[in-house]
Amino acid sequence: MEPLTQPNQPASHRRETPARIALIGVHGFGAHHLKNLDRLARAGAVELVAVADPNPPSPGALPDSTAVHPDLQSLLAGNHSPDVVIVATPIQTHAPLALATLASGADLYLEKPPVASLADFRQLQEAAGASGRSVQIGFQSLGSQALAAIDKLLRDGTIGTLQGIGATGRWVRDRAYYKRSRWAGKRSLDGVDVVDGVATNPLAHAIATALRIAGARTVEDIASVETDLYRANDIEADDTSVIRIRTAAGLPITCALTLCASESVEPYITLQGSAGTAVFHYTEDRLHISNADGEHSQEFGRDDLTENLLEHLATGRELTSALNDSGAFMLVLEAVRTAEPPAPVSPAHVFWRGDGDAAHAVIPGIEDALERAVSAHATFKELALPWARPADPAEAGTLFTAGGRPLAVLRTGAALNVELSPRPYLHPVTTPGGTVVTDHLPADHPWHLGAGFALQDVSGTNFWGGKTYTREAGEYVSRQDHGRIELLPATPDEPDTRQLRWLGTDGQPLLTEQRTLSHEILDGRAWRLDLETELTAVVDVSLGSPGSNGAAGSGYGGFFWRLPACGGARIFTSDAEGEPAVHGAVAPWLAWTASFGEVPGIRLGQPATLVFKAPAEAADPWFVRCSGYPGVGSALAWDRPVALAAGESLRRSLSVWVCDGELSPAAVGSLVSQR
Repeated sequence: MEPLTQPNQPASHRRETPARIALIGVHGFGAHHLKNLDRLARAGAVELVAVADPNPPSPGALPDSTAVHPDLQSLLAGNHSPDVVIVATPIQTHAPLALATLASGADLYLEKPPVASLADFRQLQEAAGASGRSVQIGFQSLGSQALAAIDKLLRDGTIGTLQGIGATGRWVRDRAYYKRSRWAGKRSLDGVDVVDGVATNPLAHAIATALRIAGARTVEDIASVETDLYRANDIEADDTSVIRIRTAAGLPITCALTLCASESVEPYITLQGSAGTAVFHYTEDRLHISNADGEHSQEFGRDDLTENLLEHLATGRELTSALNDSGAFMLVLEAVRTAEPPAPVSPAHVFWRGDGDAAHAVIPGIEDALERAVSAHATFKELALPWARPADPAEAGTLFTAGGRPLAVLRTGAALNVELSPRPYLHPVTTPGGTVVTDHLPADHPWHLGAGFALQDVSGTNFWGGKTYTREAGEYVSRQDHGRIELLPATPDEPDTRQLRWLGTDGQPLLTEQRTLSHEILDGRAWRLDLETELTAVVDVSLGSPGSNGAAGSGYGGFFWRLPACGGARIFTSDAEGEPAVHGAVAPWLAWTASFGEVPGIRLGQPATLVFKAPAEAADPWFVRCSGYPGVGSALAWDRPVALAAGESLRRSLSVWVCDGELSPAAVGSLVSQR
């Protein structure tokens, strides 16, 4: 069990005599219960009448009047008559101990997770209902008074309409953590379910808190649960995972969790609103709000779950973490339990910090991966991380190769979240030497998708993703206006030419597209990608951009290439250099040279150069970003829309040279002239 902050609320239940408490399990998280029960006993609220543990507590750890038993059976056989039994034992023991407690006539405080399977949970629900006893589940974070403030800000529209929830947890656990007991890190033990993974035990509060904020309490409140589970440690269970949930109301909840971070950071829940965000650091009961009015933080108190249970028994006050309200969490646990075993992370993508049992596994770049997953509501697999499972062949396939090495992967984008405007794109694209020069689903702009072709405004439909800039608002606004671009199956006679459909929010086509992707290997250090596209209007349409809608200098749309993080970037045309000079310029070509793929302390970056040749059909300005994020586009509608009547077509053809090493302006000019 993982400790959270201690409650700061005084005992306030209304009983004439102290409640008689029995504690099962005095070590691990049981030690925190002992400390809390001592606080409540000094306030006259409880009496610890007995404890049970096969490993007795150390001398002086208990009041002299507290009886000590080796197990629950002998405790219940004694003459203690506890009002409440607290169970803080290994996960696989929860079900039998809970059932025995309810059968004895005592009320129950059961540590999280409640039990190790959905079947056990339903049996426990039936037993609780038949006995008439109350059951509190130990999700201590649900006692935070910040949750009431979150409910209020959602009702008041402080961050606009809630569009998604993310739970991010990155902790460090060393080898000793997995040696602390036989069940640690196990999926099962001696044929009994344990499910001791990152999502179901150490960072279970992250999932439970996100579900509570979303209003998802019961099994019926959940529409779907997807898992993407991995392990860097030599264990059975997962230590690094994405759990993607969709509620019955359609709200996405993505939980990205690891025990293989470079250092532990307090976990947090991110509320993604149409007009701002709220971040809840649940172990600290701290809420940070960002919206048009600025940023501010507030700390809250926390109600103790033991006190809450005692008040419930005395006055009927609602339980903070009732058994029946754990149904949604148990559905998530069941998805983890029944999922295929976690995929091992290749040792090539893990390094160990520390020595002996104090050493802990670190997955380089995992912090960025967690942020990407939550921002884009994507799994590690969908992020195409080098250590993740391969993508589904129906969603991604190698397009070009050289010497057996993939040069470009074509992704359909069909499974992307609707706010990202799902569409096909290329990622990863690599140099002949293997340096990756595209990025996708970055945390700063998760709708940036490798190399592709899209527009933010096609007669009011956003095919770019993210917020939409409107002339009326004079800013980017969140709207339910996202379209999708479908990639139709290739034909055997024209494998490089694909047909696409640009579908509006109502599913009706606005445009059809014929897109041809081809390539040529120039030598062992360079290859060229050629893209030709022909857009044909199905109905009268206007092709626009933020620039054509009034955002000066933001005329992006059309061909766009999102680069990964890089160092020492140099951006130039034949007669200008630097972001301010080349952004908005009309030039035959534009080059970007930089060092890519550096991992501090692990791997040095590799120099590479990208050369973009302007479309032959029009003098479209270059859209360039470097200081905020690295990206290059050929702007189809820089400062004015392009109108197409039904049946009318528009063509663009571009080339990109992908090269190892740094090329000089003279070398770039020579390369382009050969084309």
